[in-house]
Amino acid sequence: MNLPKSQYAIQLVGPGQLRLNTEKPVPQVGPHQVLAKVECVGLCFSDLKLLRQFDQHARKSAIVTGISPQVLSEIPSYMPGDRPTVPGHEVTCRIVAVGEKVKHHQVGERCLVQTDYRTLRTGNSNASFGYNFEGGLQEYVLMDERIIIDPETGERFLIPVDEDRSASAIALVEPWACVEDSYVNEERQTIKSGGRLLVVSDERLHVEDLELPDSSQARPAHYEWVQPENLAALPDEAFDDIIYFGADSSAIEILNDKLAARGIMNIVLGGQRIGRPVSVGIGRVHYGMTRWIGTTGSSAADSYRTIPATCELREDEKVVVIGAGGPMGQMHVIRAVCSGISDVSVVGTDVDDARLESLMKKVRPLAEANHVPVRMVNTQKTPLHEKFSYFALMAPVGALVAAAIRDSMSDALINIFAGIPAPTKQELDLDTYIANRCYMFGTSGSVIRDMKIVLKKVESGQLDTNCSVDAISGMAGAIDGIAAVENRTLSGKIIVYPMLHDVGLIPLAELHQKYPTVAAKLENGAWTRTAEEELLRVAARA
Repeated sequence: MNLPKSQYAIQLVGPGQLRLNTEKPVPQVGPHQVLAKVECVGLCFSDLKLLRQFDQHARKSAIVTGISPQVLSEIPSYMPGDRPTVPGHEVTCRIVAVGEKVKHHQVGERCLVQTDYRTLRTGNSNASFGYNFEGGLQEYVLMDERIIIDPETGERFLIPVDEDRSASAIALVEPWACVEDSYVNEERQTIKSGGRLLVVSDERLHVEDLELPDSSQARPAHYEWVQPENLAALPDEAFDDIIYFGADSSAIEILNDKLAARGIMNIVLGGQRIGRPVSVGIGRVHYGMTRWIGTTGSSAADSYRTIPATCELREDEKVVVIGAGGPMGQMHVIRAVCSGISDVSVVGTDVDDARLESLMKKVRPLAEANHVPVRMVNTQKTPLHEKFSYFALMAPVGALVAAAIRDSMSDALINIFAGIPAPTKQELDLDTYIANRCYMFGTSGSVIRDMKIVLKKVESGQLDTNCSVDAISGMAGAIDGIAAVENRTLSGKIIVYPMLHDVGLIPLAELHQKYPTVAAKLENGAWTRTAEEELLRVAARA
């Protein structure tokens, strides 16, 4: 295939600084590298978080473990820190060139991009396509086979897909997979085997004294006991499990900083009360996957027993999706309505009536078919005064976590889905949190398992991810599309087709004004494969 020397690309060059580069070089493949032509890319709220934070984003920083610096130096699309990057991680692409040492990818394969490189750790998160590796808002993207093969399973991060679905439907598997991951991710339910355990108590305790669940065979590799007055000297982010016997808010706030990524903080109150809100690192619940548990009693084992195996919906669940009118909120509402779990009810909240009306139009027939009660509430006009058992938080606002605890039923699950910046702390009522046996959790991105679950639904016709599409664009409208995400002017997803250089941002409701033959291919106003084909035909010709 004869490749062009240059391409159109959207580059992020600094905080809030997006540039359309019409002459970005198309890279040559190295021995281990794969070059793919981008068919389309979906815009995501996470692109906005990267735009605002740039080199302060947890996934834009340099990789510190998981691969050698020498390999990284050989990958021109690796752009950590303040180096310009290309955002965009919801991608369908086709491989157009491979290096001589590439073993697992072939020219011509059409692929869905799994973006989350969880074994490649940064300081507070992990590497990712569209962050510290260039993403899909360009015509051609370079990837390295030493990065895009899962070292633990040998699976490919470029997942082959068939030719029968639209590029948009395939690309939107990625955000749907992120939603899926937040429900099916397996939660650790006891101390980490081989990990570092810290116990804080007035009297010396041994592991055997903790009376951990009988089913657990986990043993820490490192055990440390300290008294509460000696916390300051402990290293930060060093412990996989911290068990604190006590109720001193200042001690808890110090221990917050000692918890490692994926660590569990276990507060054993022993009948005491903390008595005031405690500053908790809620940003790390999402990006660091830290967890907080506790008990009003005296047994550390009781706290661990409150941890669910997964955070899937349960029977009789009262679900509230905060920020339901946005693209990801819509997915959570639709998933809950279609879960098949008995006696689930769903409330979606937003502050924009148009977004709520758009969502209800999509959800109503699904809710009727599945016999699920659904309400939409504009909380700016009608404040909610109810208790819920499941909270899905779509806005990266710490106060929403505090409000969820206030409004929690017993055993409530609090899904901090929107990525609150990793350093963020929020004062929380841990007395209520512990008394109600709440469990707040966060997941970031998805794994190959999640992508395949959703892809199977799409390819079988069970799920039409195109129901999420609200607008389309070429490269001329991509920056406007990101602004639309920021300003919440569109309720669904925006799909960018990089090969269409001069097409601006077009909401589907206005498509008939610019491309009437494309609008004629919509089905009840929804994006379709035939509409996509017609767009590529007429816009490329124009």
